[in-house]
Amino acid sequence: RNAEDLDVDNVDFDDLPLIFGEKKSDSGIYGAVFNLTTSIVGAGIMALPATMKVLGLVSGLILIFLIGILSEVSVELLVRFSVQCKAKTYGEVVEAALGRTGKILSEICIIINNAGVLVVYLIIIGDVLSGSLHHIGVFDQWWGHGFWDHRKIVILVVLVLFLAPLCTLDRIDSLSMTSAASVALAVVFVIVAIAVALIKLVEGKTDPPRMAPDLGSRQAVLDFLVVIPIMSNAYVCHFNVQPIYNELEDPSPKKMYRVGRITTLVCVVIYASTALSGYLLFGNDTEPDVLTNFDRDLGIRFGTALNYVVRIGYVLHLFLVFPVIHFSLRETTDALIFEGLNPLSESRKRCLFLTLVLLGLVYLGSTTVPNIWTAFKFTGATTAVSLGFTFPSLIALKLSKGENALGHYERLLCRFMLTLAVVVSIAGVIGNVYTIRSSS
Repeated sequence: RNAEDLDVDNVDFDDLPLIFGEKKSDSGIYGAVFNLTTSIVGAGIMALPATMKVLGLVSGLILIFLIGILSEVSVELLVRFSVQCKAKTYGEVVEAALGRTGKILSEICIIINNAGVLVVYLIIIGDVLSGSLHHIGVFDQWWGHGFWDHRKIVILVVLVLFLAPLCTLDRIDSLSMTSAASVALAVVFVIVAIAVALIKLVEGKTDPPRMAPDLGSRQAVLDFLVVIPIMSNAYVCHFNVQPIYNELEDPSPKKMYRVGRITTLVCVVIYASTALSGYLLFGNDTEPDVLTNFDRDLGIRFGTALNYVVRIGYVLHLFLVFPVIHFSLRETTDALIFEGLNPLSESRKRCLFLTLVLLGLVYLGSTTVPNIWTAFKFTGATTAVSLGFTFPSLIALKLSKGENALGHYERLLCRFMLTLAVVVSIAGVIGNVYTIRSSS
């Protein structure tokens, strides 16, 4: 709406648009691809090189490919049955299949998963800019140690000045341009990592990589059990599928399937390239957050400059990804707490209130969780695998009827995904518990 259309004396705060101007049209296919890709390619990409250290190159790359395909299938099932029951949110389609209890459970999973992901983003931003126990931050390298590189202060300033303004936007298609920029920055990171890895490979400066997992010790088996949920966590974007579908121009299942397939192809290429190049670069020294490895000399010409390009570029990427994940966190929290009220996009007061509360809680989480591996291995084994595989499989099996009835092979695939989700969850939780007990 334009500024001149408003009666300033009688206007209500909820009627004020965040940005004055012409009403934004709905999103096209490529805007939707950017938003869905941004929902996937966030912090999870930074943990993938460390998973290759455990899984080995061959089995790691195979898993990246297979889990990508399964995730795309589950997205298509979600779209198909959401349209069938006219559901506008993830919770609504779960409710149609599993009842109100299932809806509440799915919303709790989204809240825990997305809050955990946002905590991870802030941890990575803190690691890169301020440093961690064994790694030097960018600010310390530039200006030395001082109050300006204090971790909690750095994260708070970033949150208030850069992230909060983007998080107040109330439509996900408003973020399509920032999503496009974030994907471009992720691609820059991948290109630099591949180039450096190739140079070191040609010069013979890389260690021979492991090709398959080493299960010769108890600790290796535990690491393997923990890594699988982290890998499954990498493709979870299902909580943003309905909002993106709703804001598509002339939405249809066929158009959304195309969005999902393009997105999956992009993400598989980015993930495989990052995991391969990151592991080749750092070998057994690969950290859970591979960005922290880029504080050392890469041993090539312009290595220091490339270190800064990689780290600063990816921090900027996270700045732009953060509001996309926050969007579904806020929408789901509103649906759970303020059920029955008018949509959040029609209440600026409620939108801003929830934004401030959620950002405050995420900030507190980022100051208490030790590292991204800790966060990912728990969310990956529980909420992420539930959102990506358990709920979509149950939805398809429960709502399969009439024209949308599942074929024989589709039903088998749904049962396979459901079984896989249960096995991954149990194995991941057992691995996490034993790891904690061993370390304590």
